[in-house]
Amino acid sequence: MKIEKISIASAIDARIDKVWKYYNEAQHIVNWNFASDSWCCPRVESDFKDGGRYLARMEARDGSMGFDFEAIFDEIRAKEKVAYTMGDGRKADIYFEEHNGGTHVNIHFDPDPTHPVGMQRDGWQAILNNFKKYVETN
Repeated sequence: MKIEKISIASAIDARIDKVWKYYNEAQHIVNWNFASDSWCCPRVESDFKDGGRYLARMEARDGSMGFDFEAIFDEIRAKEKVAYTMGDGRKADIYFEEHNGGTHVNIHFDPDPTHPVGMQRDGWQAILNNFKKYVETN
């Protein structure tokens, strides 16, 4: 049985150059890559090229829990697409499209079979919403 990808999206009020840079550069990722203010992303390592490794440390601000999100970049098309394979083999595709002076970001990813689909969609959407807020206010 084929598992359907989860899709999320956001329309960001910023030019694609800025959105691309803020989404993919470690010095920006640490400022938005969490779903709520009770979490943080204190460290990101990114060898941003096809075949390069990505690592983001995700932690609760109170230190009670944390995990490493790891992936390998499969395809990078400047200002268009980033595709990667997560450490557990699941895949994600992020598309960037300039639209009326802003940028649409669409993300499609394989669900984790151990968590409810709705919870995953909400969590990834919350991170994307945090990204939107970061881009539009910086």
